[in-house]
Amino acid sequence: MSMTSQTLTEKEVRDFAARAAARARCSACAPLWRPAWESLSGATQIGHLSSAGSLRTEDAAERLDEYHPAGTHLWSPDAPIALGWHPYNQCSLWTCKTCDAAFLRYTEYGGYYQDDRIRALIADLVVAPDARA
Repeated sequence: MSMTSQTLTEKEVRDFAARAAARARCSACAPLWRPAWESLSGATQIGHLSSAGSLRTEDAAERLDEYHPAGTHLWSPDAPIALGWHPYNQCSLWTCKTCDAAFLRYTEYGGYYQDDRIRALIADLVVAPDARA
């Protein structure tokens, strides 16, 4: 079974975030370790990362609401990593075997474009508000 299809629990996501927080970034992960979403260019090196699982939810395609109770927005460095909310409900989690860095990735599909995005999984920003609200 592929790890990509495994849906991670909140506890597993928090465990990955805690491991990432406990170690320094390796030279391959240091340039990627940014608090906000970044677009991945063709020159971005991500070959050292491997898929650890999915954060997708059943209603991911229909659920486009974001969670920003403190007035942040999608591109804010301090925006919560709100499990169950867009875009986290469409993410996969990727890790580095060298330094345990953990990253969230998803693809934004627009009318005529596709934008692959990455964000560091920062433990202090992970929240799990009720997405059914």
